[in-house]
Amino acid sequence: MEHRNRRLDLTLGLGLAAFLAVPWYRIEGGFFGLGWLADFPGDLAVAPGLMQIFAHDKPWLIVALALLGICVAARFVRDPARRGLLLAVAGAAGVLYLALQGLAIGFSGWTWTISETLFGTLSDGQPSMGAGAVLMALTFVLLFAFGLAERGVLKGDAFIVAAISLLVTLVIVFVFYPVGSMFAASVQDFDGSFKPDGFIRNIQDASIWSLSCVVGEGRCGVAWRTLWLALMTASGSTLLGLAFALVATRTRFPFKKGMRLLTVLPIITPPFVIGLALTLLFGRAGVVTEFLSDAFGVEPGRWLYGLTGIWIAQVLSFTPISFLVLIGVVEGVSPSMEEASQTLRADRWRTFWTVSLPLMKPGLANAFLIGFIESMADFGNPLVLGGSHGVLSTEIFFAVVGAQNDPSRAAVLAIILLCFTLTAFVAQRYWLAGKNYSTVTGKGDSGAHSALPRSISIGVHAIVIPWMIFTVVVYSMILFGGFVKTWGLDNSLTLDHYAKAFSISFADGAIAWTGVAWNSFWTTMEISLIAAPLTAMVGLLTAYLIVRQRFAGRDVFEFALMLSFAIPGTVIGISYIIAFNLPPLEMTGTALILVACFVFRNMPVGVRGGIAAMSQLDKSLDEASLTLRATSFRTLRKVILPLLRPAIVAALVYSFVRAITSISAVVFLVSAEYNMATAYIVGLVENGEFGVAIAYSSALILVMITVITGLQLLVGERKLRRENRVLGAAPVRSSNTISQEKTA
Repeated sequence: MEHRNRRLDLTLGLGLAAFLAVPWYRIEGGFFGLGWLADFPGDLAVAPGLMQIFAHDKPWLIVALALLGICVAARFVRDPARRGLLLAVAGAAGVLYLALQGLAIGFSGWTWTISETLFGTLSDGQPSMGAGAVLMALTFVLLFAFGLAERGVLKGDAFIVAAISLLVTLVIVFVFYPVGSMFAASVQDFDGSFKPDGFIRNIQDASIWSLSCVVGEGRCGVAWRTLWLALMTASGSTLLGLAFALVATRTRFPFKKGMRLLTVLPIITPPFVIGLALTLLFGRAGVVTEFLSDAFGVEPGRWLYGLTGIWIAQVLSFTPISFLVLIGVVEGVSPSMEEASQTLRADRWRTFWTVSLPLMKPGLANAFLIGFIESMADFGNPLVLGGSHGVLSTEIFFAVVGAQNDPSRAAVLAIILLCFTLTAFVAQRYWLAGKNYSTVTGKGDSGAHSALPRSISIGVHAIVIPWMIFTVVVYSMILFGGFVKTWGLDNSLTLDHYAKAFSISFADGAIAWTGVAWNSFWTTMEISLIAAPLTAMVGLLTAYLIVRQRFAGRDVFEFALMLSFAIPGTVIGISYIIAFNLPPLEMTGTALILVACFVFRNMPVGVRGGIAAMSQLDKSLDEASLTLRATSFRTLRKVILPLLRPAIVAALVYSFVRAITSISAVVFLVSAEYNMATAYIVGLVENGEFGVAIAYSSALILVMITVITGLQLLVGERKLRRENRVLGAAPVRSSNTISQEKTA
């Protein structure tokens, strides 16, 4: 009881501090700069909630204060059931009220016509929520959770209830609210009034849905071009990923380590750099183009600038991800099943086609889905290689930052993009639903994988070897392109591009970062290092709740979290701009919006990695800890997390790399103060400074290789061994040995 009271007292103290000790509304100069302390608490801009009510004419905040007062009164109720009911009801009402008043009251007054009709005109409005309002919302969420725990929900475990409540709140705020705002913006005018004209006009636009390329002469609409490109990219990357996985696991290919290195490189490469390298090879002034022109008189063409070039770049970029998904699936196919098939006189081709390949279906479906979504979300490669053949991601970008400045068109295009990806996501889950592909059990699985049929072995080698050579050539262009003055015009070697990007000087005994890239580089490192641990923490906590806890709506909770993976980065970017550019939460132009974007964009990977790792830990470990009266939080901290170090490192590495290389969402969210490396490199490419762009990209690749290598050496590699004997079995004795024993 004392422990519960202390927990409740701390939470109530946090609520009182939200009203008394910090500014209620957003500070223009930033809260963490602490510049507001000079004018606190009397100035209107930095006044706390209590001053806003009684000194600055914000009477609508009295309701939140009254609800907090109810929770304070509930603290002294002795009956746990009644106390829990009061806390849960007041906490839920507080969260709901803060959200509604924040949405309903804007800078100049009511934002909803119905509010003005019901309550009359407001003399003044309110800015966006600041530290005080956010702390108060957090307090209400915790009070709601503690109230449910007092009522016995989830065995009264306050930590579990609070964790679920906080995660649900965060997902609603940073995933569903932005997407909902995007849907609303598609039918709103500039002043926020309902006006579906723009939605109707754009949804019927022939440039989106035209089928002229099929039924006549002309170009198909951007929706069909994007869909076709995504299907082709997903198919190509899945096929190549499977070929790489089969070569790595089922053949004696002598260059497996080099192949694995090549599969990692595109993952840590900024997404548009491959498109840039292809331009250096096959563009009008490219190496291959000039060679063909000089040697055979082939006229330089523009075939690279269109869907063909984008497709090549995307397959190069996303094949490694498919390989990483599929290699575990290929290794996981049970050798005993393949041996059983061959025992029944099936040849190697029939065994592969009817046993091995069907068991790889979940991996193939996941690889196809990832390739499809990544292609849909890809922004960098279409920007570099698209030419006049735009796709949905680039069309959304130009609808926001281009001369047309049409937010309604951007929202409609984003909705179409989201519908495509969600359809693929649901179709994949439906295709795999109700089927069991388990081949790894607790029983010993002896034997070795059967060799590939000769025709398949020749085929996968014929695919993999040329592709490896092509990848090496592409990355050679990336490396070499940073050391030539002007590609195609002056190929003399120089270090000017690296000097311009990363020059350093010493003045008055101090280092001066004079290179043009340093500002965005340090910003990128700072935000990535903040976002990576937050992503891992949120993802692994979510995995713990899904695997170890049983609560109402758990499947819906998991599906909603995975849904954020199916939302393309372009849609996330445009929805964040629409949602967080105005009250109640205004974050555009800040580091916070970039961190939030990275955390909730990359969180599903941490969740899936945590679920996979935690599923291997026996639940008796948790039960033993709880039996010894440890709390769930202490059990998680002392027992579970130390056993999840590989999953933690994987989540950290992935989120760190994605924060550095992301472009599709970031390009909408960067500002002059917080400019990420990828957005800066895109600006260099648009200005024709290819040498500096490649030099900057090479430096980023080197940084990420260093970080990943260090973490891999620290943690090591998991190795699965399948032995040709059953562990613990007695040695097999020959008949001669047995007869000798009998004679003795």
